[in-house]
Amino acid sequence: MNAPGSAGHQPGSGESSSRAGARRSQERLQGWHHRGYLPHFDGSQTIQSITFRLADSLPQERLTVLETELATLTDSERDCERRVRIAAWLDAGMGCCCLRHPRLAEVMAESLHRFDGQRYRLLAWCIMPNHVHVLIEPTAPLATIVGSWKSFTGRWALAHNQELDLGIQGKTLWIREYWDRYIRDPRHFLNTRHYIEHNPVTAGLCATPQDWRWSSAFPGSAGHQPGSESGRADLDAGLVPGAPRNHP
Repeated sequence: MNAPGSAGHQPGSGESSSRAGARRSQERLQGWHHRGYLPHFDGSQTIQSITFRLADSLPQERLTVLETELATLTDSERDCERRVRIAAWLDAGMGCCCLRHPRLAEVMAESLHRFDGQRYRLLAWCIMPNHVHVLIEPTAPLATIVGSWKSFTGRWALAHNQELDLGIQGKTLWIREYWDRYIRDPRHFLNTRHYIEHNPVTAGLCATPQDWRWSSAFPGSAGHQPGSESGRADLDAGLVPGAPRNHP
């Protein structure tokens, strides 16, 4: 079956394929919604920072203790402190860290670029040993986008687990949930892009962002060209939308 917007798709009412596909994607975007903590925005024309991690990257008991420690904080304070703590634990290299294997990292990178220009505009990315950072402007629901990345790489990794000695335990590569945050303004955009491309340096994996092969900062990497200059070019060209309106 041809997907909406793909070559050969025949929408009704005389609509073009691209228009019909875009309209159906818009209808499925959730707008403002909650996933049990802070509000999230799922919509087009809004840049999103997304992080997802391997299933064994953080022990559940440690996360349980963390939630107990943060229980007295406000929602905003709790979300901020949770992100800081989890980021530090991930950078410490917990779990099998199978994304360190170049073949799996390559598959992950291919997955990120596969629908660039169709379901989203890929602005920055970084594949760490046990988690992935992505900065995109989506035109499809985030759950659909992230789900496609996870399902494609998950099947490949489990099929090659023994062959490549990836060390994956069980039948699941990724944790079910993912973390997302919309970009509020140009400064937030530049700071987020800097954080993503400098994550390998912060984690002690390389000396400069350009040294990390699995990142948009690597010279000659596919997709959007990295660095502060290109980020500034996006801003100057008006390609960084503002924050969504009607914040709840």
